[in-house]
Amino acid sequence: MTAQIRIGFAPTRRAIFSAPAAVRYADYTRKKMDELGIDYVDIREFNEEGLLYDDEDRRKIAQKFREEKIDGLFLAHENFGTEYECARLAKELDVPVLLWGPRDERPDAKGSRERDSQCGLFATGKVLRRFGVPFTYMTNCGLEDPEFERGMRDFLRVCNVVKKFRGLRVLQIGPRPFDFWSTMCNEGELLEKFNIQLAPVPLPELYKEMHRLEAEEPEKIRGVVEYCRANMNCDIEERYLTSVASLKCAMRNLADRYGAGAAAIQCWNALQDEIGIMPCAANSLLIEEGLPVVCETDIHGAITQIMVEAADMGEHRAMFADWTVRHPDNDNGELLQHCGPWPISVAKEKPTICVPVAFPQNGAVSAEARHGKISIARFDGDGGDYFLLLGHAKGIDGPYTRGTYLWIEVSNWKRLEAKIVEGPYIHHCVAIHSDVVPVLYEACKYLGITPDLYDPIEDKVRACLRGEDVVFDEI
Repeated sequence: MTAQIRIGFAPTRRAIFSAPAAVRYADYTRKKMDELGIDYVDIREFNEEGLLYDDEDRRKIAQKFREEKIDGLFLAHENFGTEYECARLAKELDVPVLLWGPRDERPDAKGSRERDSQCGLFATGKVLRRFGVPFTYMTNCGLEDPEFERGMRDFLRVCNVVKKFRGLRVLQIGPRPFDFWSTMCNEGELLEKFNIQLAPVPLPELYKEMHRLEAEEPEKIRGVVEYCRANMNCDIEERYLTSVASLKCAMRNLADRYGAGAAAIQCWNALQDEIGIMPCAANSLLIEEGLPVVCETDIHGAITQIMVEAADMGEHRAMFADWTVRHPDNDNGELLQHCGPWPISVAKEKPTICVPVAFPQNGAVSAEARHGKISIARFDGDGGDYFLLLGHAKGIDGPYTRGTYLWIEVSNWKRLEAKIVEGPYIHHCVAIHSDVVPVLYEACKYLGITPDLYDPIEDKVRACLRGEDVVFDEI
């Protein structure tokens, strides 16, 4: 995993069960997390047992976890646990919560039991609900069971989505194009509901930064040109390639200046009147570096791309795409395509910087993406309600077309098409070569978003999150 997530480890016990057994199992849990390379903040210093069970320690633990800026809370029930202390701690910290306890041993020959961890999980789950605290449940299992590692990894991914989403700042370069009413967003509502901020800059500020770079840092621009020549076929004049590099560097500088984790640009047509190129290739280069940049000032699209890559822990780059046309020969086939902003790493061939399909200007990327299984998502909303469209697809063969593209197949295109048209979605989505559907589904509970699966697979998604072996065979 390329993203780093830190969790607060709060093993808990209840007095009427064996404290030594709880201490022993807390140490087993620490050892296993060490083996898995999990970054966690411990509570050993607050009492000789290193466990959560009383209010005085709980206040100190909360303070430490805040100071350490944890991204998630792990409530490990090493015996029955103290459910109200767990709930108080979780309520105070307002981070994703993982609830788990180790599977109990066989009762001894006299019928005695040391821990009753599973019973405590039932109690704490109810109390967390009473406190209004959303939580993720990892099935009651042993530390060496595959469900434990899988559950921990999934929880870290959920924490990463929540971390990236909350407090996200999106660089908005120019207003939306007039013709794109579908990409309008409610800036105030995004801030009020989700603390997502926009950093709007006018196009002249972008041009000014390009001119400054060309005058003061030409070596930086030359470095990008050399990268393009090494990694892409450059079927455009040198002056246009230089403009692509200058635009890429300018957008990166503006994103850094305004503290933005993603960007959305008014990609046509005022930009072409001023600098003579499409921004697609520059977008592609930035996405490859880990800065999502989306087209047509689609703020919701930028948020989607952040969520999708966060769910994958940054291991793969995502593709911002149009749902475009139906496959000519496959009734469940569809074309994902855009003028050319997809990152180099998704291509199954060496990409070409050239003229796009819909515009006469240079600066787009052309390449077919790799086939294989993908996840597709779209964050969107209206009327104060927000949803995340989610599902699977696979890449298939189809006719050649211009731009960055991938023909896909879904299990039931008519069902998906109706869902997109009837909304609240639009013609834009984000795809990635990774199965992030279960993680995004789980993350929605912490974000105030409704997950919207476009195939009837909710039972399978929930089973996957429980650690069951699931095959998503809808396609």
